Amino acid sequence: MSIKRPALLSLGSALLLAATAVPAQAGTPAPGTSHDRAAVVTRWYDVTAETVAAAGAPTQITNSRTWAISWIAAARAAGEAPAGRGRAAFQDAAVASAVHDALRALAPSQASRLDSALAATLKGVPDGRAERAGVAAGARQARRALAARQGDGLDPASVNASFPVPPAAPGVWQPTPAGYAPAQQYGNRLAKPFLLDSPSEYRLGPPPALGSRRYRADLAEVRAYGAKESTVRTARQTGIATFWYGGSLPLFTGPLRVAVTRSSAPAAERAALVALFHAALVDTQIATSDSKYTYLRWRPVTALRTGSIGTDPSWTPLHETPAHPDYPSGHATYAGAAETILTALTGARTAPFRLTSPTAPGVTRTYTAWHQLTRENVDARVWSGIHSRSADEAGVRLGAAVARHALRHADRLFSVR
Repeated sequence: MSIKRPALLSLGSALLLAATAVPAQAGTPAPGTSHDRAAVVTRWYDVTAETVAAAGAPTQITNSRTWAISWIAAARAAGEAPAGRGRAAFQDAAVASAVHDALRALAPSQASRLDSALAATLKGVPDGRAERAGVAAGARQARRALAARQGDGLDPASVNASFPVPPAAPGVWQPTPAGYAPAQQYGNRLAKPFLLDSPSEYRLGPPPALGSRRYRADLAEVRAYGAKESTVRTARQTGIATFWYGGSLPLFTGPLRVAVTRSSAPAAERAALVALFHAALVDTQIATSDSKYTYLRWRPVTALRTGSIGTDPSWTPLHETPAHPDYPSGHATYAGAAETILTALTGARTAPFRLTSPTAPGVTRTYTAWHQLTRENVDARVWSGIHSRSADEAGVRLGAAVARHALRHADRLFSVR
């Protein structure tokens, strides 16, 4: 696998992303081993994942923000490294210091574990001026990255800002069974993006008109393939729907790790890959909620139970419907953005890698291309009975558009300040 530099991508100090075709290793070298310094980014990637899992917010976008802040700081700090003999030591110390300090501020309950991880990393970095300067750069850039995102509206309370349910009408979103929970993620569209000029910058056009040929086809497909007791959905399709029913952030942590661990680039470049991925995904989630709450399209379960096309009051989806409008699918926007970033920076294909899912215990799926993840997300949401195919396909387009914007403007993230 090779990481390519997009034509318009400038990562601060002319960073060049590169990767090898060597498969990712399952283990992490112990501090002080000959391969330890090459594993610093991978180790702190895992520390970030563990920290978010242990002390993460209940809102996905808030956790995406944690990743983005921590790794923007790391990429900026590592980008300060001077040329010469101590460059690698500086970058390793800078990445560890930046991620440590940012995570310590964002997840203070994990302070002791983070301190131990930093000490272990620095034990493997040669003592001296480069190490000290790298640690200082990491601390400085973490402070700046944190300060820049103060009050950005991505805390859980702001993300789930109150949204009054609109009067019931054909096509209009209403709370869905079984829990009939209030609307979620409305506040995303009010938050501050990382790189978008505004949440509505890539707002989608409207969904298919009620009663149109496409609308009828969408509804017929969900009715047949997304029903809990479907007689046409295959076991394989049910398995894919269940696998991708989990949250997008944990499901895509594995694919991004594959790209990072297979890279042979210096620490700054690999940190930039992680940072750009998550900044783009925060912006994608903001743009998704903007379109969702602009069009307020009802979910399939509401359309099938109360609509005018073959109403079936007892129709039940395979999986419970999330509490926000149908159009576009958030899973599909996430997948479209992730595919776009990974393809631009690493190429479309890679050696086989395996994924697991928290919603499909014991199941492992194997992939060789980022687009396979997107395609399965699109199908899965239909087979789960919770999205129309139009909502899924529109989501992929929106995610790709936001990610392309992030790639064009990446230099704004990585300029050393």
